[in-house]
Amino acid sequence: MATLTKEAESRILSLLLAEGLVDPTLATNAQKSADGKSVLDTLIAEHAITSDMVAHATALIIGVPYVELKNVAIDQEILVIIPYETQARFLVIPLGEKDGMLNIAMSDVTNVQATDYISNLVNKPVRVWMSSERGIREMLEKNHGDFSGVKEAVRDTNEAQAQAQSNVKTIVQDSPISKALTTILSYAAKTKSSDIHIEPLEDSLIIRCRIDGVLRKIMDLPKAVAPALVSRIKILANLKIDEHRIPQDGQFTVLVDDKEIDLRIATSPVTWGEQVVIRLLDKKGVSMEVDKMGMAGRALRAVLDGIRKPNGMILTSGPTGSGKSTTLYALIQQIKSEEINIVTLEDPVEYKMDGINQIQVNVDAGLTFASGLRSILRQDPDVVMVGEIRDSETASLAVQAALTGHLVFSTLHTNSAAGILPRLLDMGIEPFLLASTLNVVIGQRLVRRITEKRDLYKSTEIETNGINSLVGDLLPQVNSDVDRISEDLGYPGLPVRSTEYYMLAKGRDTKETPNGYSGRAGLYETITVDEDIQKMIVNHSTAAEIMRLAREKGTITMRQDGMLKVLSGITSIQEVNRVASDIS
Repeated sequence: MATLTKEAESRILSLLLAEGLVDPTLATNAQKSADGKSVLDTLIAEHAITSDMVAHATALIIGVPYVELKNVAIDQEILVIIPYETQARFLVIPLGEKDGMLNIAMSDVTNVQATDYISNLVNKPVRVWMSSERGIREMLEKNHGDFSGVKEAVRDTNEAQAQAQSNVKTIVQDSPISKALTTILSYAAKTKSSDIHIEPLEDSLIIRCRIDGVLRKIMDLPKAVAPALVSRIKILANLKIDEHRIPQDGQFTVLVDDKEIDLRIATSPVTWGEQVVIRLLDKKGVSMEVDKMGMAGRALRAVLDGIRKPNGMILTSGPTGSGKSTTLYALIQQIKSEEINIVTLEDPVEYKMDGINQIQVNVDAGLTFASGLRSILRQDPDVVMVGEIRDSETASLAVQAALTGHLVFSTLHTNSAAGILPRLLDMGIEPFLLASTLNVVIGQRLVRRITEKRDLYKSTEIETNGINSLVGDLLPQVNSDVDRISEDLGYPGLPVRSTEYYMLAKGRDTKETPNGYSGRAGLYETITVDEDIQKMIVNHSTAAEIMRLAREKGTITMRQDGMLKVLSGITSIQEVNRVASDIS
């Protein structure tokens, strides 16, 4: 807050009294007991007023606009305009750009030197808004977390110390760098991040976390900290700390809030040093039930029918991080029984499951997907899960396993469910073998869920037309059997088709739910490989031709599934467009 003169304090107190915001008796007592101290600080300490009230009154007295930060949603792109260290130093928050000016919120609007510094830093004029110190600190913590451990490491580690700490003997559990890493991992775990990116630049080190599928920059560190931080991670993951020329992979486990979280580490040399990506795997925080992951209706029935068959292949597709492995674990959970032998071959084993024999791929030792699959087939399995089909040899062995009476689960990297079929043909699988072994193929993406704290709004004309063009024919009509149609699609309570508007949900942006989202749900499309699809495979039909026939048979595309989830209040149109805009 700005440093106030006695006259300014008196005017602020008079304003609060005039507005009935403070009890006159309490104000009089505070003036008597202040003993030279600030009357306003005394009233705040006695909880008679809040710092927000004082900040708002101060803004009116000084003649600057006031902003209540808890009611403001700020884009991540705006937040990174001013470095975190500068925000924390001057207690300033960038709000947004308008008319060529950057709007900023400060607690001390009288600090002309700070505003000039920020203006030169961003290379544009600034307009200052006033906010309370409490509000700014809460916003800083919300957007960057409480990184006191990291700040301590930065204070205590200059460049020379950082170089020294890269020695294994000096990096101990109690070192500032160890505490800094613990703080970063704790923040990532509490925000349910899936990945941490530690990326060196020419003059700094940035830390980013992937929260609900979206990367967010959480802080900048001095470049001097990089060697020690990377070395500490390498030590924990049993990697070579003196090897900086080639990528390395490792893993270790941490305990956060009495929960064990497995970490997968990948280091690689980049232009300005070594990049580290840490993937967090919290098996207790992941739902292993297919219906709770977002699969419903026709798609769920098709998959359940496919896994009930005694043999054949169930394949999932999608980009890295789309939940393919989690889907396979959930399907295996559905069929797990003491009566069958389930063996998996994974790289790496992401979630350890009781009652399942899980094998870790080790390329250095000669244990590849292909060699491991040959070994598995000699272990009398009933169900085989191959983490990923990467080459022709693995694909051929997986098909042979399905032909010889095994139920095979696996994943591929393609853009859609239909894309799996020509991809396997490109790997050299004979069309007639593929047609006779595939049970069901699944395409998927992940979208962020709208939080329970939400508001409803009417869709715009463009949004309404977009919804109708995609799923209008799937929505119940007036006087139709609403319950039957909704149940068939798997989304009870779908609205009746409208040409005017739909009521859509928007989550409230809070500290716990950034941008109004919390958690993720899957978008799915499933294709049952029946006789008609088999004929198309044998005839080398394209993915588009196969998808066209599948839609005629009732397949819901990922984009349609997304719009149905929008109408059900699960996610937003923006999320569906973000992950499935090019999928039809």
